[in-house]
Amino acid sequence: MFDLFSPVRDLLITNDIVRIDNVVFKLHCRVTVLLLTVCAILVTAKQYFGEPISCMADESIAKEPINAYCWIYSTFTVSRHLKGIPGRSVASPGVGQALENDEIHYHRYYQWVCFVLGIQAVVFYIPRALWGMWEGGLVAMLSIDLSSPFLGTAWTPERKTQLVDYLTKTNLHTHNLYAIRYFFCELMNLINTVGQIYLLNEFLEGQFTNYGSAVTGFAMETRPYQRVDPMARLFPKVTKCTIHTFGAGGSAQTHDALCILSLNVVNEKVFVLIWFWFIFLAGVGALAVLYRIIVFSQPWTRIYLLRANARSIKGVKVSRVVRELHFGDWFLLQQLARNVNPIVFGELIEELDTFFTSKKPDELTT
Repeated sequence: MFDLFSPVRDLLITNDIVRIDNVVFKLHCRVTVLLLTVCAILVTAKQYFGEPISCMADESIAKEPINAYCWIYSTFTVSRHLKGIPGRSVASPGVGQALENDEIHYHRYYQWVCFVLGIQAVVFYIPRALWGMWEGGLVAMLSIDLSSPFLGTAWTPERKTQLVDYLTKTNLHTHNLYAIRYFFCELMNLINTVGQIYLLNEFLEGQFTNYGSAVTGFAMETRPYQRVDPMARLFPKVTKCTIHTFGAGGSAQTHDALCILSLNVVNEKVFVLIWFWFIFLAGVGALAVLYRIIVFSQPWTRIYLLRANARSIKGVKVSRVVRELHFGDWFLLQQLARNVNPIVFGELIEELDTFFTSKKPDELTT
């Protein structure tokens, strides 16, 4: 079975040579993509969980046509029987005699679960692909050969001069759009997560937004038969199917079939996991967006964060550098701090402070 997940495993253990995003970004665009891909593989693994549907009816109809018919035209459960005790009043939760005024729940989603999960995985990767295109390898170009603990001949005076000139003379105050694009991708992560929650709610018959909390509450219930099992309501393992045929004499005949949806044993757990993960993801995504707004709008936070990456540099020098840089230039510096040797970054801050100290006020670009 683990052979199914070998491509996913290879993607998970891939190490990024250059880090151009943060942990929250990876949670959205890597961990979530992996989670949804694994779930999509699980719900299509017939060899491990059996056929997705298996129906029983009278012997006048062969089993294969029944399975095909009920899979295509959906099965249903009866709301009145969801609280019944299996083996006593009902055959299974939701499976019992349907009267004329009974509320019927038709289950059509199961044909599309694997496709929906696959599409979600693709959509969650879009912000990362977009940011990779916009970033264009800038950090990799500036930090090449500077991440090793043993710098050797990589950090030469010429290389230092080139890097300082890039940040001060040729491209000073030109990176605001670079930073705004990253913020836009973070905002896309949050909007995408919230949007996917509501799209899944529509897909799962309006029962997804409170699915995880309902399952947790039911699991803690001391008398579960007094409440409707949210898993049995949304992902019933046994359902009914009505088939209409014509008899030998040309009269219409109605056949009741009992269908076992073995794949719902997987679906019910998969969507509980997805519910909790999406709620967590929406929370950390909102915090990431709030954090980015505060950092980009408040210079004192940028000073504090830059000092955390340049502990050996005096605070007054770090403050001077941050005051002279726009938030986009500061953001690029933070990107470099995560990809170069700390010694290199410390010397870079020293050189930037020297440059800004030596220049006259009217020579600095505002």
